[in-house]
Amino acid sequence: MGEDSGVEMWNNPSCSKCAAAREAFELNQVPVTLRPYLDAPPTVAELADVLDRLGAQPWDVCRLGEPAAAELSLAGWSRGEADRPRWIAAMVAYPQLIQRPILLLDDGTAIVGRTPEALAQALATPTAEVPAPAPADTAAQPVSTPISD
Repeated sequence: MGEDSGVEMWNNPSCSKCAAAREAFELNQVPVTLRPYLDAPPTVAELADVLDRLGAQPWDVCRLGEPAAAELSLAGWSRGEADRPRWIAAMVAYPQLIQRPILLLDDGTAIVGRTPEALAQALATPTAEVPAPAPADTAAQPVSTPISD
């Protein structure tokens, strides 16, 4: 996750759920780093880490209605611990299979932000402190510079 960001969002710009999440974070002034995961797919290790952060198995966040899922016959794949690497490999090869938006939070957790409740939970999670801008002062303040002899 970016050091100056409170949330990293795996974003699909054409997804209405991603748009709703972007809007919610913007309205609440929560900094977000958008990851275009379709163009920059996660690695196997990254997706495995995100699944651990979600407390989910790959089939829990796999979009089985996608054409790639039908092409691979994913609906018929076994769903056991031994099958996890196969599912992850398929989702990395076809990132459109990954549910969206996935929100990676500063506290080490992750949330699939598809519902208003999930977005509210993400917004309630403490993020890294972002320094507030200094208040604007309309009066010019003299600058005092020490003079050394």
